Amino acid sequence: MNKPDSKTLLSNLWHQYIKAHRLKLIIAVGFMMLEAFAMWKFVNSLKPLLDNVLTEQDTSKLLPITAVICGVFIVRGIGSFIHRSLTVNTGVHVVGAMQRDLTRHLLALDISFFNLNAPGGLIERVRGDTQALQSLASNTLLTLGRDSATLVAMAAAAVNVDWVWTLIVFVGAPLLVLPISLLQKAIRRYSRSARQASAILSTRLDEIFHGIKAIKLNNLHSHEETRFDDSVDSFVRSNLKSEYSNAAMPSIIDIIAGLGFVAVIYYGGQEIINGDKTVGDFMAFFTSVGFMFDPIRRLTNVSGAIQRALANLERIYELFEQQPRPRLSAKKQTLDQPTGDITFENVRFAYGSQTVIDDLSFIAPGGKTTALVGPSGAGKSTLFNLLTQLEVPDSGHIRIGNDELSDIDLNALRHEIAVVSQESALFDESIRDNVWLGDLNRSEQDIDEVCETALVNQFAADMPEGLNSLAGPRGTNLSGGQRQRVIIARALLRNAPILLLDEATSALDNQTETKIQALLDEFTKDKTTLVIAHRLTTVMNADLIHVMKQGRIVESGTHAELLAMNNHYAQLHKTLEN
Repeated sequence: MNKPDSKTLLSNLWHQYIKAHRLKLIIAVGFMMLEAFAMWKFVNSLKPLLDNVLTEQDTSKLLPITAVICGVFIVRGIGSFIHRSLTVNTGVHVVGAMQRDLTRHLLALDISFFNLNAPGGLIERVRGDTQALQSLASNTLLTLGRDSATLVAMAAAAVNVDWVWTLIVFVGAPLLVLPISLLQKAIRRYSRSARQASAILSTRLDEIFHGIKAIKLNNLHSHEETRFDDSVDSFVRSNLKSEYSNAAMPSIIDIIAGLGFVAVIYYGGQEIINGDKTVGDFMAFFTSVGFMFDPIRRLTNVSGAIQRALANLERIYELFEQQPRPRLSAKKQTLDQPTGDITFENVRFAYGSQTVIDDLSFIAPGGKTTALVGPSGAGKSTLFNLLTQLEVPDSGHIRIGNDELSDIDLNALRHEIAVVSQESALFDESIRDNVWLGDLNRSEQDIDEVCETALVNQFAADMPEGLNSLAGPRGTNLSGGQRQRVIIARALLRNAPILLLDEATSALDNQTETKIQALLDEFTKDKTTLVIAHRLTTVMNADLIHVMKQGRIVESGTHAELLAMNNHYAQLHKTLEN
């Protein structure tokens, strides 16, 4: 993938995010120019103050001149507040809009993308990289506008005093071009490395905090500390190189400016001694030049800030360029037969070069319970991902009734499916809210009913706030069995015609499992149900059992029929019984 050039990146940023705020920016620029005019007026007031008032001791002009200077600083303060507020407002809104768009875009990507990208790194992209752009959208725009206007005003004031002196001060400017160009490239390179290192840091922290139990139980403190220390060292090195390069630019300017100042003092001092220029001329000129060099330094730093922003923009637009697998436009918004047969026909699917589902064909009868059994790695859970279109098959056909899945709108398809899995995530919200996610259109009474049915109330009653108690990050405030009951309650609330159960009762104790299994047996009547289980006792009563091995169906039948075949299923049954 070719990296977009700087012009393209900045053009995209302007048209997609900053342009909408152009009215605020135009007003801000107006007040920046007002501030620059105030400074120009102040410098031009110095010559009469020194030559006419202080040197000639003309007190009649003292009050008007001091009033002008006072007014200058009042105008400057008001202008500064307004344009700073407007530019900062722009920056905050730009970052917020980009974070919303980036998150919306990521949510649309295939699950395979998230399998390859760690959550911590993505968080750093959405939060860290976009937040770093705020300086470009606010501080950088502020500096470009305000300091450019000030620089022009002060240059005009300096030329008004003596254009030769001004030329002498800037005679060394061409010497800055090459070193600043090299430093800009270095800043962008090191900034990108620093952002990548920062993403690794976020990933490390995410893994540490989510894996804290495993770290403690396996005495991995030193190991994790070493890994994190190495990541910090990498970040510090890259960041320091970027900061050193950025700090070098104003230093180079100071050196060149110092030489110009010395030349002007020598040349201008002789003119003052000879009477060709006054002390007022000298002070007005040096004040204007002095006011010029701070903007020049900041504008030079803006160059570094732009390079850092470009590094962040590259990383952000790399994510925007990621696209989900091509999917034909949905032809239908509903399933004709939500409880019709589920058919897999010659389906093949691979993760990269590893084939997981290989020319697989089977039927799960509509309104019946079909079980999928087989050793780990046989591809059972992948079938669920394909059926819910979290993954798209490389070839073959998947149908519900007579409808091809690729013809159905994704939201409509998933509305007809409820999934109960060990991996179904709980969020750091209340237990009630986690159940409510099954169907946001259901009432609190409905939630209370399914929580009672799924035995969620049984443990929630012992918690401080009942169903309003927080589940914790990823449900960590609950036990494995409690989490599964919440997930089952969510599926009950959804009440979809298709139910996918992936080890739905594996974390429950025997007594609770018996109750929940009886509940599921009743709940799955007249629903098309697919069950994955390693404990064959949970699938013995299924209407049809498919045995999977290496991504294919190798046997099909009822429990009794498969035992009578005395082949794969019978062997699996004997192994699990022993």
